[in-house]
Amino acid sequence: MRSWAEIDLAALERNLDLIRRAVPPKMKYVSVVKADAYGHGILPTATRLMQSGVDLLAVANVKEAAEIREMGSGWPILVLGPLLEGEDSALLEYDLTATLSSPAEIPRFQEKAKCKGQKVKVHLKVDTGMGRLGIWWEDAQALIQEIEKVDEIELRGLLTHFADPSDLDFTSLQRERFKKIYDSIPASLKADLMVHADNSSSLLHLERDSIFNAIRIGLLQFGVSPKKESLFSDLPVEPVLSFHSKLAVVKELPAQTTISYGRQHQLTRKSKIGIVSAGYGDAIPLHCGNRAQALVRGQSYPIIGRVTMDQTVVDLTDAPDDLLSGEKVTLIGKQEDQEILLSKLADDANTIPWELLCSITKRVPRVYTTNRE
Repeated sequence: MRSWAEIDLAALERNLDLIRRAVPPKMKYVSVVKADAYGHGILPTATRLMQSGVDLLAVANVKEAAEIREMGSGWPILVLGPLLEGEDSALLEYDLTATLSSPAEIPRFQEKAKCKGQKVKVHLKVDTGMGRLGIWWEDAQALIQEIEKVDEIELRGLLTHFADPSDLDFTSLQRERFKKIYDSIPASLKADLMVHADNSSSLLHLERDSIFNAIRIGLLQFGVSPKKESLFSDLPVEPVLSFHSKLAVVKELPAQTTISYGRQHQLTRKSKIGIVSAGYGDAIPLHCGNRAQALVRGQSYPIIGRVTMDQTVVDLTDAPDDLLSGEKVTLIGKQEDQEILLSKLADDANTIPWELLCSITKRVPRVYTTNRE
């Protein structure tokens, strides 16, 4: 293989166990696996998560949900994104739970349910300040009353989304708004209601008598830790994904030679360079040139010049003389006692870990391992 991503499913399982033990036993675990499980591969990842005991899988759209459902029935799946009208029938066909956020969705879901003689399960999303999906919080109580009148729609959950967890005052305001809506729900509907808002970044502490009985976990389960203020910031999760490629060419160039498109790097001495057989068409961010590092034989070497679609240049001038083509190059992950974290490469590329993981393209094979310890 020219380039590949290694996915350690055993590390994923260990991370899940750590997270489970960090929250109260009755707290439901909503595992977010949208965007192909953040580039980790939705089918093997979702399988391992469900086998490890998550309570609910959350995806972005019907297509992702259908992929999981094809593996088997019975696993609860929540579609976090809005459904287009042509997708409504999939809720019953694949036994999915919808995120409902507008009055217009009620008659649509009701019609499909009547045709099938079944009920559509929904989580009501409340917009408490995100300004995106969800019924505006001041209108939520009226929508709940409408849901109550429709026998074909079953309210299974209530959720919101925090716009900026680092802004404690605004997040507190969002929590207050959300609690008002929760308090307005009749007791008969609250009994088995899944109530969730927090993710690994926004959960700062566990409150006694909290209305929340579930938490949504995304990147944390894949070994990417949140900010220091989070309850989970010190949790010793392990990176699940590593990304590797190979040296295609090793050659020497004279001093003053400029490197790659745009001539953004100039050699100051006679240099040995390595051409890595991967670029932004695989997973290496376009803007990490002249900033990021690569590991070869357990040592770190600078990426120089602009990253191109299929190739990346590494300065190997200080590397051993016997380096040849075919050597393994690590862009994310460990070699010997050196490690490049996903978060570090994201910083070097002026992006976020979420985008970087989702940019690992289909031409990069995923290799699944179970390195149990």
